[in-house]
Amino acid sequence: MSSFIMYASAVIAVAVVVFMLIKKMDIKITLFLMGIILMFVGAAIGNPIGGADYASTGAMWLDPLKVIADQFKSTISSAGFIILILGGYSAYMNSIKANNVTVSVLTKPIAKIKSVYILVPVVFLLGNLLSLVVPSASNLAIILLATLYPILIQAGMSTLTAAGIIATTATIVPTPLGSDNVAIAAELAQTAEFAGMTATDYVFRYHAIVSVPTLLLMAVVHYFWQKFCDKKDGGKANALDKVEKVEEIPGGPLFRVVYAILPLLPILLLIGVFAIQKLTGVKINISVEVATLFSFLIAVICELIRNKNGKDTLNQTESFFKGMGGSMPIVALLVAGTIFVTGLKSIGLISALQDAMVGMQGSGMGFVLPLLLVGLTALIVLLSGSGTALFFAMVPLMVPLAAAAGISVFAVSIPMGLAGNLLRAVSPVSAVVMIVAGSVKREPLAVVKRTAIPMIVGTVFMFVLSMLLFL
Repeated sequence: MSSFIMYASAVIAVAVVVFMLIKKMDIKITLFLMGIILMFVGAAIGNPIGGADYASTGAMWLDPLKVIADQFKSTISSAGFIILILGGYSAYMNSIKANNVTVSVLTKPIAKIKSVYILVPVVFLLGNLLSLVVPSASNLAIILLATLYPILIQAGMSTLTAAGIIATTATIVPTPLGSDNVAIAAELAQTAEFAGMTATDYVFRYHAIVSVPTLLLMAVVHYFWQKFCDKKDGGKANALDKVEKVEEIPGGPLFRVVYAILPLLPILLLIGVFAIQKLTGVKINISVEVATLFSFLIAVICELIRNKNGKDTLNQTESFFKGMGGSMPIVALLVAGTIFVTGLKSIGLISALQDAMVGMQGSGMGFVLPLLLVGLTALIVLLSGSGTALFFAMVPLMVPLAAAAGISVFAVSIPMGLAGNLLRAVSPVSAVVMIVAGSVKREPLAVVKRTAIPMIVGTVFMFVLSMLLFL
């Protein structure tokens, strides 16, 4: 009877979460509530709430709330703090207009390239580079539509080709500043095998060897696919629609160079330190948060020099702390995912899944778990347009499930994380596709037609490469 209750409650809980994702409702509260309900279900069938090591409050009905409070404390002191710092820095870069300068500096050389189809892979790769500065796919698309889209149209590129490229600019660029990479690295750092792992280690040692070749392949596929689609459309895909211009930031060459670098400074510091360690063997421990805080200090000094007004400069730093607050929903999503998993543990489902995975060890079927998770990710992303919600919810499960299946955790985390970010541009209901489609006066499905083949090819390639490297 308890097995029936376990599976039935798990199916219902997962169905509710999937329904909420598809309906684009706030998933955090759903995960919290379903996690709490599952904990009570687990208690009803005789399992401890919160796991065997959990110290009860003495009142069972309060225990789930204590689990949530404890998890917030744990998350904010690790991955959550890094995410808050990154959110603050990004907000400050927006406040001082450094992001606009970076986009302007990097996109201006595009106007000098005369071959329309050579522009396709160049703009795709450049756009992915810019996602380091503007991590939100929607925000990056809005900026590129205002700055780069008119240039591409004037160069003779078709409207749908330009739209297809811009809709796929924020995908899988390897960055230790990405909240998904921070989250999985923090989870791995708690294990004995990967103790102390940083987001930099995770990205440059594991993520990049899959994501970089995938990006290069997608750039090539984009070239041939857009050329094929334009030929099929008979050159009738052009339209000189006007879009709103992004504010031009005045300043001399030195200002433009310095302020173009500032948004990229944390990643440049992390790459530089990582390279020094590899080349010289010198041990320099610089974390993402230290690199970001150092960059913030440099940015404040630059603002003091530029404005020559200490009061205004210091007042503007308030945007950093407001940006930290703006990143709190990501931290809450991480905690909510963990609470949901705790609920699944309480009813015994995780143990049952681990036992099932153990049965697969040595059977040559180690790819089944990653394939199932990538397939589930694809389904949720295509129906809901959300690329990362499911990944964050699954972060606490990746290590135990991979261990039970006898495979590397990277064979799970990398394909699942990359699939969500790639397939977002294939969903006609995703925010980035709808923004691009609305801006260029085209139907979302017309834009998806231009994004689908490059992104699907990229997804298949990265999955196969991940299996070859990590299984």
